[in-house]
Amino acid sequence: MNPPQQVDGGLAENEISQQLSNEDRRQNPPQTDSLRDEASTDSQQYCHLSFPDIHAALRELTATVTEQKANIRVLETQLRDAQKTAEQQTVILEDLNKKTDEISNLTESQVEELRKENRDREIAFSASLMESGNSGYIGPFSTEITLTYRNVFTNIGNAYNPITGIFTAPLKGAYMFTFSIYGHASPSTASTVFIVKNGEKVVVAHAHQAQYAVNSSKGVVLILEVGDVVYVRLWSNRRIFDSHDNHNTFSGYLLFPLK
Repeated sequence: MNPPQQVDGGLAENEISQQLSNEDRRQNPPQTDSLRDEASTDSQQYCHLSFPDIHAALRELTATVTEQKANIRVLETQLRDAQKTAEQQTVILEDLNKKTDEISNLTESQVEELRKENRDREIAFSASLMESGNSGYIGPFSTEITLTYRNVFTNIGNAYNPITGIFTAPLKGAYMFTFSIYGHASPSTASTVFIVKNGEKVVVAHAHQAQYAVNSSKGVVLILEVGDVVYVRLWSNRRIFDSHDNHNTFSGYLLFPLK
């Protein structure tokens, strides 16, 4: 091998090349580490910019989920209330259907029994003393007498007997009775009658004057048991007058039944 050639200044060619290479590296140093550092810095900056956005998105999503859960609870409550209302309406409807079935299942005999019960509660009568075309005085008598009101206007329930003048209660209840009297004036004789329940005097109607006509009327509500009797009697030594004008009347009717 030939030895390195010398150049001016005493340096061989290999030494010259090595010096040139070292000079070039000093003027243009490697950029690998610098680029790596810049990339790392950019990545850190990117991560630093992205994390706050992710946390905000998560908070917003959490708030939305919480709101939706609250809405779901409200809807569940409304659904339970609606189901409860529907169940109550179903019970009411079932009761109505049951009552309808009970009514529709009534036999003819039961219907007739109900009708009969209503008819039994229809009690009313009204009558005057003189039959049509008659007129005159009744009394005076030395003892009391029961007046028989023979001219019957109304006798629903047939509880009044025009032969005896007695009303007999067909059922327990509250009854209203009224009666009126009429007489001609007399210096010595008054017109006096009274209503009687089971033999006991209850209410008296009295009228007396020396001239012209006299009249009076009374009314009373009585509680009667089945079979109790009510009638009107003329006081002893009293007299009344009646004609086709029906001045003297006796009436009664059931106000309402009692248990």
